[in-house]
Amino acid sequence: MIRRKFSLGLALAFAGALFAADDLPKAETILDRYVEATGGKAAYSKVHAIMVNGTTEFKTMGMKGKMTVYTAEPDKTYTEIELPGIGKIQEGSNGDVAWGMSAMQGPRVKEGDERAEALLHGKFNAEVNWRDVFKSAETTGVETVDGKTCYKVVLTPKSGPPITRWFDKDSGLLMKQSMTSKTPMGEIQSESIYSDYRKEGDVLVSHKQVTHVATMELVTSIDSVQTNPEIPKEKFDPPAEVKALIKK
Repeated sequence: MIRRKFSLGLALAFAGALFAADDLPKAETILDRYVEATGGKAAYSKVHAIMVNGTTEFKTMGMKGKMTVYTAEPDKTYTEIELPGIGKIQEGSNGDVAWGMSAMQGPRVKEGDERAEALLHGKFNAEVNWRDVFKSAETTGVETVDGKTCYKVVLTPKSGPPITRWFDKDSGLLMKQSMTSKTPMGEIQSESIYSDYRKEGDVLVSHKQVTHVATMELVTSIDSVQTNPEIPKEKFDPPAEVKALIKK
């Protein structure tokens, strides 16, 4: 009788696990739903360039500075953060070269997985064109993020380590992201929470991102978003110090 109950318990547990796995929506369904939840393909297709103004705050270091981000299709991006007492932190990519420059590290050209990650995040409208960015996507479970039930999706880029994202089961919005980045200081694990979704034009945008990297907390807040602004072409050119490294 004991053996029978044990066998029955195993069978029920196994059947429950299969049901739970089958019950999970496919990753492509979740990712496509996110696009629709934030405005839809038609809304995204109207956007060809973006300029974002906001602030970046390094909570544990007590530093806060102005942030400006420029992005343009198909794969151009430039970010500038001005920190009092530190100076500018700059980085960008143009679909080929990814670079960074700061008073602390000086100019540098990103290589290997670090370059691949920068180019990945530099893809314009990557949310809509995720099939061109990732070679696979898999729903791996259901977890709670900030009190909300979320689908956990693991995305594997064509180059670089996997990225895990959590999408709200009810709203379809992105709530959390976890990833491992390769930097000059080694591999760094980061976890970001997204909130304060508001419409910018026809697209719903998260206006607050809280990122934890080791013991550091970084809070990014968006104050304004300009859609399709006139961005000078040279804005995406690497600075002279970086160009000098590229020529070597």
